[in-house]
Amino acid sequence: MSERSGPFWDAAEGRAPLPRAAATLGLEFLDADVENGTIELAFTATEDFINPTGNVLGAFLAAMLYDTVGPALLATLEPDQFQSTLELSTHFLRPARPGRIIGKGRVVHRAGDIAFLEATLTNSDGAAIATARATARVIPLDQAPNSA
Repeated sequence: MSERSGPFWDAAEGRAPLPRAAATLGLEFLDADVENGTIELAFTATEDFINPTGNVLGAFLAAMLYDTVGPALLATLEPDQFQSTLELSTHFLRPARPGRIIGKGRVVHRAGDIAFLEATLTNSDGAAIATARATARVIPLDQAPNSA
């Protein structure tokens, strides 16, 4: 794959720092297939993410899913493009414990500036923890909010 650039690729390839929210989630870029619109990431759920029963709080899992569907689309965009998430629907399938969590995302369909995305989080045994579907709009990078 030729060298790509833009906010996603600059962070994924170490030319720019990860956004602080992604760093908090322990995001690690594993692989992307730009032509097929797929991405694989890893997250590190720490003890700071747990609820009183010792499971990872669902809000952190939703944030991991959000940080999987967005990059699935971002990886396919031109350097002067960004994405704005319009909606995210999450489904929690089983409890997650602290540790490494794998996120796999994909662009299901893109029509013009609207994209339909999905993602799955799995635990160290490969069992699905949570899934999400999202709709996003491709926007010019200069129209992206300045906050992470």
